[in-house]
Amino acid sequence: MRYLLSAVAATALLTGGATAQSNLELLGEFKVTGTKEHTYIDQNAPAADSIRRVLEGISLPEGFSIELYALVPDARHMAMAPQGTVLFVGTKKDKVWAVMDRDRDRVADEVKDFAPSLEFDVPNGVTFSDDGFLFIAERNRVMMYPAAEFFHESPDVVAVPIVPQGTLIPVEEESYNHTARVIKIGPDDKLYISLGQPFNVAPREKLDLYNEVGIGGIIRMNRDGSDREVYTYGVRNSVGHDFHPVTGELWWTDNQVDGMGDDIPPGEINRQTAAGQHFGHPWYGGGDTRTNEYAGEEVPVDVVMPAVATIAHAADLGMTFYTGNMFPEKYRNAIFSAQHGSWNRTTPVGARVMVTFIDDDGNATTEPFAEGWIDENGEYDGRPVDVAMMRDGSILVSDDFANAIYRITYSE
Repeated sequence: MRYLLSAVAATALLTGGATAQSNLELLGEFKVTGTKEHTYIDQNAPAADSIRRVLEGISLPEGFSIELYALVPDARHMAMAPQGTVLFVGTKKDKVWAVMDRDRDRVADEVKDFAPSLEFDVPNGVTFSDDGFLFIAERNRVMMYPAAEFFHESPDVVAVPIVPQGTLIPVEEESYNHTARVIKIGPDDKLYISLGQPFNVAPREKLDLYNEVGIGGIIRMNRDGSDREVYTYGVRNSVGHDFHPVTGELWWTDNQVDGMGDDIPPGEINRQTAAGQHFGHPWYGGGDTRTNEYAGEEVPVDVVMPAVATIAHAADLGMTFYTGNMFPEKYRNAIFSAQHGSWNRTTPVGARVMVTFIDDDGNATTEPFAEGWIDENGEYDGRPVDVAMMRDGSILVSDDFANAIYRITYSE
């Protein structure tokens, strides 16, 4: 490793001001990552035509259309760079992808791995600050990449540990289950990171530890990693959150308990109005359905019930509030969210994009927006994961089954 002083100077210029400089000092030394060559994904592979045929069968409200935007292996959560030149896509494996539309025809023409010399471990969560810093949340660390929108072209990038390896959660709590982190920056300029708990239902002997470190919750911290605190309690496994554009309130999806039957418990879309609220797990398995493990016990906390109870086992994942100008006015400030689809249900459900409308009092109703990824045989042709908005007001939908990203547009 060698120092990359020019990157430090460039970052200070991009962020500007005394605050940016003090942040750089707190973050410490910027170092290069190495020189391994990029892997590129062929955008004209035969899979593209197969995906386009599937998209012909997707139903949408009148005036909307869906097209293939990019072939991206294992595509999960997405973050569009502030100036719209590159889309970063996380995965549950060991890659983060950089997706570019160089000819600006609204179809990607280049997909390559970001920082190929780095060893990523479930880099599902990606987000950008408005001033150009890319944050990536992995299984057990959080990294920051300054000016990634412009410096990603080289395989050698600047990488800064925000939460060093092995300190996001206790190492002994690492697991293969519920480790896809989501990270967003809130209206308070703090990082909000979801920490799914690794059990179907959290065991009693783990509750104190999990409450302390934020497993089975959402934590928040300053952008330099300082002042970490647990913001949300009683979460089973949230893999999608965003902030209401008007109120600033945190809304988030939650995947609920498996093995209780086809039709219970419901999934959740939650509204959080204050720090420290508790949303019921492990006493509740979803909605007002009590878990078998804690049935009959007095619930020792005040529980906030979900804003929306969704169909059981549909696996509500990524979500984003719509603030664009392309779609009709009724969609402004609505939530677009992805249902990944059920894995433990007799008849599959989900595999679609939902829209949630919220009234002035915070009451919410959810309905299908784009569906048709489950065929007549009950087999999956796609499994949506996340939704992101482009600068033109269209939305992107990632799909880790089809290894693709779709673009949905509206025209009168």
